[in-house]
Amino acid sequence: MKNGIICSGNWIYDQVKTLDRWPGEGNLCNILSIVNAAGGGASNVLFDLAAMDKDLPLYAHGLLGKDAEGDWMLAETRNRNIDVRYLKQIPGINTSFTDVMSAEGKRTFFYCRGANDELDYKDFEDIDVPAKFFYLGYLLLLAKLDAADPEYGTRAGKVLDLMRKKGYKTIVDLVSEAPDRFRSVVIPALPYIDILFINEVELGVCSEIPLRDENGKLLAKNLPAAIDFMFGKGVKEAVIVHFPEGAGAKMAGGEYMYVPSCDIAKSEIVGTNGAGDAFAAGTIYGLHAGWDLEKSIRLGSASSHFNLLCASASGGAVSLEKMQEYLVDCKYCPMPQ
Repeated sequence: MKNGIICSGNWIYDQVKTLDRWPGEGNLCNILSIVNAAGGGASNVLFDLAAMDKDLPLYAHGLLGKDAEGDWMLAETRNRNIDVRYLKQIPGINTSFTDVMSAEGKRTFFYCRGANDELDYKDFEDIDVPAKFFYLGYLLLLAKLDAADPEYGTRAGKVLDLMRKKGYKTIVDLVSEAPDRFRSVVIPALPYIDILFINEVELGVCSEIPLRDENGKLLAKNLPAAIDFMFGKGVKEAVIVHFPEGAGAKMAGGEYMYVPSCDIAKSEIVGTNGAGDAFAAGTIYGLHAGWDLEKSIRLGSASSHFNLLCASASGGAVSLEKMQEYLVDCKYCPMPQ
């Protein structure tokens, strides 16, 4: 019986700098704290899952540089009892890293691409573990996988097809980078994706359906049509759209649902780095356990809530039991009008 989750894609050494304010161009601000942490979709989801359930089989896949940052990332992964047989260090290139600037409930990333850009189809061919789910994050931030392929549209599509043929259910997340490339990179991969995580900005660009008005208000009434667009382009099982107010989601052939986020005061938010990945991790955990979509998304919301209480991408991760206790009395954001 298949059990467990293998996560591949971006492995990033984050230096998270919390600022007293966000400065205008040419102005000065103060750095209040610096936290060194693991980041990137694969790392964040795995570390969150490891905190939730120490008995869940977890597998790391990806590339690091053969440098101090890569050594640190590898050690941190091992320390969480995550299988690292497919997390490889390669010489002659640096571990990908990001300076994360966090202030006023927002964050901006200054990214050095490094080893992540070397990840390619050949690196996936020898994967052979009894996991149930294969997660890939992020499309649009993996140069060789984002590249065109004559048969599959992109190399990522070829990789995802391989993983489905190996018997894994494929899960994909995106990064909000280079909007002009969304349709050319993301849409060709959709026929090979079982479960898609996407935010409202990314979904709006892909579907060309507006999801926020000129004042930034969520156009929740447009979410079902945008989700159906992604199914029409090939997503197999579920489309899950996350945003600060909540999530809109649908299983193939099922009814659309809107699930509000756990409410949190802005004064409580320490940082938003990794919040989307924390949401994905909680939701993936529920789906892996066989929960229905709404229950799984509520766990994702709780996971994201605890993430917001910490500056680093996965430093706020807590156990499943703690999240379930929190959900008993959780207050939710108001439903959109």
